Amino acid sequence: FRDLGEEPAARRIASQLVKQRKSTPFLETMQLAKAIEKIVWRHGRRHPATQVFQALRMEVNDELGALGEGLRELTARLEIGARIAVITFHSLEDRIVKNFFRDRSREWLDRPEWPAPQRNPDCILTLITSKPIEPGEIEQRNNPRSRSAKLRVAEKR
Repeated sequence: FRDLGEEPAARRIASQLVKQRKSTPFLETMQLAKAIEKIVWRHGRRHPATQVFQALRMEVNDELGALGEGLRELTARLEIGARIAVITFHSLEDRIVKNFFRDRSREWLDRPEWPAPQRNPDCILTLITSKPIEPGEIEQRNNPRSRSAKLRVAEKR
């Protein structure tokens, strides 16, 4: 919950859910959602269980692993001059895409222990967007789900 859902109360939620599960197993998702709501009790724009369910989904589906593998496969198949555009909706996804693009767009690598900078053998991309493109106010008003979207674009060299 802490790593994938970025839930601040992850430890408390996990320990309470384990205790509750020992006495009564969760048979329906609504039972789990209500249990989390009792543990966290805060309400903002989102239900308190949203991040926990997101973390469970991401772990079960190995979404971050699939994203990394997909980026590697796709860039290997791109023709020179072709562009790759990736929209992310979660900070962990965006970090993976940002680092992937960064690591494959740097021409030179430099380490303090090296006598001189070295060419990056993985340099196969040129960044088209140095910063992510985010939805404007009108887009967010027309499509509230877009509020966390970030678009990054790179071109194969």
